[in-house]
Amino acid sequence: MIRTVPLSQIHSLPRWRRPVALLSLMAVASPLAFATWNALLNNFVIEAAGFTGVEIGWLHTVREIPGFLAVGVIALIMLVREQVLGLVALLLLGAATAVTAWFPSLGGILTITMLSSIGFHYFETVNQSLQLQWIDRADAPQVLGKLVAVGAGASLVAYGVLVLTWQTLSLSYNLVYMVAGGGAVVIVAFCALAYPQFEAPHPQIKRMVLRRRYWLYYALQFMSGARRQIFVVFAAFMMVEKFGFQVHEVTALFLINYLANMVFAPLMGRAVGRWGERRALIFEYAGLVGVFMAYGGIYYFSWGVVIAAALYVIDHLFFALAFALKTYFQKIADPGDIAPTAAVAFTINHIAAVFLPAGLGYLWVTTPAGVFVLAAAMAMVSLILALMIPRHPAPGHETVFAALAMRPAE
Repeated sequence: MIRTVPLSQIHSLPRWRRPVALLSLMAVASPLAFATWNALLNNFVIEAAGFTGVEIGWLHTVREIPGFLAVGVIALIMLVREQVLGLVALLLLGAATAVTAWFPSLGGILTITMLSSIGFHYFETVNQSLQLQWIDRADAPQVLGKLVAVGAGASLVAYGVLVLTWQTLSLSYNLVYMVAGGGAVVIVAFCALAYPQFEAPHPQIKRMVLRRRYWLYYALQFMSGARRQIFVVFAAFMMVEKFGFQVHEVTALFLINYLANMVFAPLMGRAVGRWGERRALIFEYAGLVGVFMAYGGIYYFSWGVVIAAALYVIDHLFFALAFALKTYFQKIADPGDIAPTAAVAFTINHIAAVFLPAGLGYLWVTTPAGVFVLAAAMAMVSLILALMIPRHPAPGHETVFAALAMRPAE
């Protein structure tokens, strides 16, 4: 029988059996499956099913539906513990990734994408909740930065193997998907058997929570989801469609991304801890405005592949600062709100994701640059919202307006 260990007693456990070690293993398993699926996706769907921008838009719309329904996690944690649910979702992600190449048709790809997406989004929802419950608030930026680096390292290894062996060994899509997905399943099995159930000190509310004082966090989540879809769906697709990247070239680009993340994410964590979420998010969104405008310039000014690849890496580095939004919420939230709000926030994050990829797929086939100009406008809105974060967020000081309202009159 698996025992339950309160967080107050975890210091009696060896380091490899503590919560941060478990979070690190899960941070390896998720990108091992998802990042490999993503690295091969554009080439696989073009070669196997003849996808254009329209079909890739629909695929990503289908992929984001489970994210929109992530609020269902609230109902599931009434039946099973969050830690168990996270592992089950991760198991589904790994298994679906393993069999992706078995269904080389539009209908098959959409179906398996839906299954893997349920696993991915439900795991990410629970994982975010567990991180904020298990990691001490004072250490959160640094630890979250290290977890990002761990995930980037796992992706780096997977992509490095792909770059070195895809052409040399004439690998097939099926073999790579089976190895990556199967590896994630093995890690999940180890996590389920080797770790106790960790008990956080604050019981989580098991119903939907929408609080007016969290409105800025909700707004930032909505804009983050809308903006990220354009990057996830169309930035890599551009590299294949416009510049003719092969699997090993796309993977090499991803490898550079994750190498940069592995190096810089811990530094970003320390920067957020020192300078605060407000400055970090302002820096991220201002940078993304410039990057997306430069993406549009690739089509208007016919810039070459080197600039496109450099922008892709810079873009990915800015997105690595997204954990600052997590620590902002951790500072303003009631402890019991973390799990239900994580689910609600994930749903809000994916509202635009349900319709944007499909709709922008039609814009893409006529004006690709217009897609990136729209993304720049979204980043500008996020920048304006980030200016509303106070320097020292806390309950009662969720926005600069709340801080101003409490300032005594002179």
